[in-house]
Amino acid sequence: MSGPPSLAVWKFASCDGCQLTLLDCEDELLTLAEEVRIATFLEASSEIIPGPYNVSLVEGSITTAADERRIREIRDQSHILVTIGACATAGGIQALRNFADIDEFASVVYAKPEYVDTLATSTPASAHVQVDYQLQGCPIDRNQLLDTLAALLVGREPRIPAKTVCTECKLRGVTCVAVAEGIPCLGPVTHAGCGALCPAHHRGCYGCFGPASTPNTAALIPLLNRDGMSEAGVERVFSTFNVTRFAAERNDG
Repeated sequence: MSGPPSLAVWKFASCDGCQLTLLDCEDELLTLAEEVRIATFLEASSEIIPGPYNVSLVEGSITTAADERRIREIRDQSHILVTIGACATAGGIQALRNFADIDEFASVVYAKPEYVDTLATSTPASAHVQVDYQLQGCPIDRNQLLDTLAALLVGREPRIPAKTVCTECKLRGVTCVAVAEGIPCLGPVTHAGCGALCPAHHRGCYGCFGPASTPNTAALIPLLNRDGMSEAGVERVFSTFNVTRFAAERNDG
């Protein structure tokens, strides 16, 4: 591909929050625009430049047959494909449908459910195509996004942390809310990337960056109960943005 590197940003089933994180970079985005050709980014511009693309950022989960076809087309046109956010990396909160009857949902919500064209499941892009890098979170962290884009521009591996939120608390000097205040916290089993945002404000982590690489959820659940979280509360806290990934980890455990 001749000329400056090309960047494409794609949306599937999502709330647009991760794309807005990119737009919120403001000054950094202007600098980025000087270094790359933003070929497709409908959140920011109606212009669409045909591929191939050096880097594609994909937000959102795959929920229709058309989505399945489109993600394969994007993969074919992209040298590097990066999924951004819980929807693209885990299926998102809409993946609660994976544990229920989609036809029953449609019959309750829509007056003409026969017109609704949808899959029974909401899945991440990685269930359909090869993904090169994943940025987790709901939404993603702007600094992690900028570092990833800068790394890909200069040809180095992105620094995507493999540690947990607990490690980020230690690095930031945040007192453990579970130990010191008895606040239920998912930090020990949650992937790093947020900078320990919630514990820094005396709130327990609720897992928006998904499970860490080797989470021990079975050991954590009794501690959540000890700190006042009911069994129903435990089910709710593991059934949010990353419900499919936490469910898989708990079943494996």
